[in-house]
Parts: sequence; C-alpha cells; structure tokens
Amino acid sequence: MYIHDVTGIRVRYYDTDQMGIVYYGNYARFYEIGRVESLRHLGLHYKDLEARGIQMPVYDLSCRFIRPARYDDLLTVRVTIPQLPSTRLLFSYEVFNQDGQLLNTGQTTLVFISATTGRPQPAPADLIELAKPFFVE
Repeated sequence: MYIHDVTGIRVRYYDTDQMGIVYYGNYARFYEIGRVESLRHLGLHYKDLEARGIQMPVYDLSCRFIRPARYDDLLTVRVTIPQLPSTRLLFSYEVFNQDGQLLNTGQTTLVFISATTGRPQPAPADLIELAKPFFVE
C-alpha cells in the first residue's frame, strides 16, 4: 500500500461559501492536488504520461464530510493507493486540518486511456514498477 501526505494546502477565501466553510465541490480539487503530488513523489508525472499519449479521466468519485474545513485552515491530504493499478487506479483520501482533525474522506477511480483511441489500456509498466515496492509483503 502506498501512502503519501500532501501538506500545506491553504483554504482560500474563494474556496468557501457564505458561511466561511469550504464549498463541497472543492474537495474534488483537493483530491486532485493530492493525487498529482503523490504520483510526482512516487516518480511519475501527469505531464509525462500525457506526452506519451496516456490520459487518466476520473471514472468515479465519492466523499464523506465529517467536519467542515474553514477559511484559512491549513490542510493535509493523505493519499493512499491501496492496490497495484491495472487499467484502473484507485486513490483513497483523508483530509485533515492543522489540528490533525479528520475532516473528510473520499475515493476516486481513474482509468488509463489512450489519447489516440479513447479506449482503456493497461497501466504503464513504469508506474507498476515504481509502485511494486509498496505492495511487497
């Protein structure tokens, strides 16, 4: 299992609603920040995948709201990849505030597709090789 914490995500005023609470739709953006930085930490960059003709659209997204994030909070997004990727890549998320309180949990599934054909394809071999050490028992 691969786990990476992405820290220092500041809640901006434009992230909030009239009550000063993070608008629910912004959690998808926090998840994206987490997964992009987690893959970068693992050694794989979205930009490089796209240059190779590989796209990763979101197949599904779910989230659960536990406590509100508020204006000026400093968030940590803990990203977990619980299984080796195949044609799909599952990400789990936990969002914490600066006090370590769990605010939100979620999951996304992304699918590897060919930019040329738009059809699903297997995960890149280099991604699987980079991730394998985290799944050795």
